[in-house]
Amino acid sequence: MLAGTENHPHAAAVLGAAVPPQGAPSHAYLFHGPAGSGKREVARAFASALLSEGAADPGNVARRVESGVHPDLTWVAPTSSAGILVGDIDEPVVASASRTPFEALRRVFVIERADELNDQAANRMLKTLEEPAKFAHLVLLTSRPANVLPTIASRCQAVRFDAPSSEAIAERLGRHGVAPETARACGRLALGDAERALSLALGDGPLLRAGAEAMARGAIADRLADAPWSALITIAGAVGDTAAADVRGRIAADLELLPAKERKKTEREGEEAAKRAHRRAKSQTLDQSLQLVGLWLRDAACVADGAEELVHHTDRLEALREDAAGAEAQRLREGIMLVDDTRASLALNPTEELALEALAYRLAVTLRGG
Repeated sequence: MLAGTENHPHAAAVLGAAVPPQGAPSHAYLFHGPAGSGKREVARAFASALLSEGAADPGNVARRVESGVHPDLTWVAPTSSAGILVGDIDEPVVASASRTPFEALRRVFVIERADELNDQAANRMLKTLEEPAKFAHLVLLTSRPANVLPTIASRCQAVRFDAPSSEAIAERLGRHGVAPETARACGRLALGDAERALSLALGDGPLLRAGAEAMARGAIADRLADAPWSALITIAGAVGDTAAADVRGRIAADLELLPAKERKKTEREGEEAAKRAHRRAKSQTLDQSLQLVGLWLRDAACVADGAEELVHHTDRLEALREDAAGAEAQRLREGIMLVDDTRASLALNPTEELALEALAYRLAVTLRGG
């Protein structure tokens, strides 16, 4: 059985029959399932199995695949809030898929978030998916299979990954040293996304949770004078800065290996990539913060309806009870729709500060019945 597929029977069956030397791998796969369900780890294990066939030292191949330095493995992830662009896959995937492997019997291309391939990028990939070289294998990953273009999905063999339970996610968080009550709450708040649960429990996650709670509770109590949405903007900006710094750090390391005549171009392209990474990370963090605002309103409505067992914020029950005591469940649900509308509008790139401020005041009016 391929490592990582133990809790995913469909993936175990499909990929188990494809692993060499006995298996016959397909030219393209679409791994689909919730974020954090293990798709990425299994993709890496599958790539290792494909590239290890016939190798004198399979262990060395596995180590290089794990660290991302195997020359016959190409790993593509979105670098822009606009998704995966033509430039992200043209040379790295489309052109490279026609070139013979450097050292292995195969070349493997993994594309994360395949649902974010824009139309131009998807069209560029179609010929590669329709008429791939015998040595080329593509693995596309997505948490939103319905958003993958049908022309792409129909040319791939689907591999399903099941969502972990909130209890399983909480157990995983516990292994990272997260306190049981926090782990339980983050496991529920992640809605089946183990990666999101980890980000909520560690790093900037506690600050994001606190900021979203402050905004939701401020709207419920009509206490908005201190602009609670500003904290969410600040946190999202800091996350964006970190993402941009990571890109700049990688580019700086690459520059040392390049001839002088190529450095200016690489620096320019690297700075553009850093700006895209900043925007993407900031946008994703703002969306997550608004989702948390909506989940707080939802939990307060559950408490108001006498269904505390359905609450996600299990570590904040007392605060939810206070909010539920002064609000109507129906108005709280109307507030959730306002939050969802704002999340959708942020995709059109309005000014985030104004969008969140407008949401906060609209929530306050709705929740008090004005």
